[in-house]
Amino acid sequence: MQQEELKELLAIFDQSTLTEFDLKDGAFELYFNKTAAAKSQAGQGNSAGASTETTVESAPTAQPATQQTVQSKTAEPEKEAVEGTDIVSPIVGVTYLRPAPEKPDFKKVGDHIEAGEVVCIVEAMKVMNEITSDVSGEIVEVLVENEQVVEFNQPLFRVKEG
Repeated sequence: MQQEELKELLAIFDQSTLTEFDLKDGAFELYFNKTAAAKSQAGQGNSAGASTETTVESAPTAQPATQQTVQSKTAEPEKEAVEGTDIVSPIVGVTYLRPAPEKPDFKKVGDHIEAGEVVCIVEAMKVMNEITSDVSGEIVEVLVENEQVVEFNQPLFRVKEG
């Protein structure tokens, strides 16, 4: 592949919801992998404060791969840490903070929640998984955006128990 084609492919990958991409063509191998607390939405790229790291490896299969890391960061003011218990994602997928586009969020900052209540949905492999709270208390922080790709064990909400 030509350098311009690789740049274009990387730009498309960076703005997609994919977390990994692997292309093999004879002796040529290309691998993209997104890691970080990326606040990206499909087709919209990174939001303010997002950090995305994309690793690009390419090499003939008979030789060791060369690795290049491309990292982009947008400055965000330091936030004061909020105490509480995190509700984390049990799976990798796309987060939905509301049951339907025209409906209000399941929960928002300031809402009281009981253990067992649904806080969001994570879609994984076309299956909608309801994410419930293990604790009762007040939502003090929403740590994800609607339609954000989340990783396994990534914090979604912070709850002040009580």
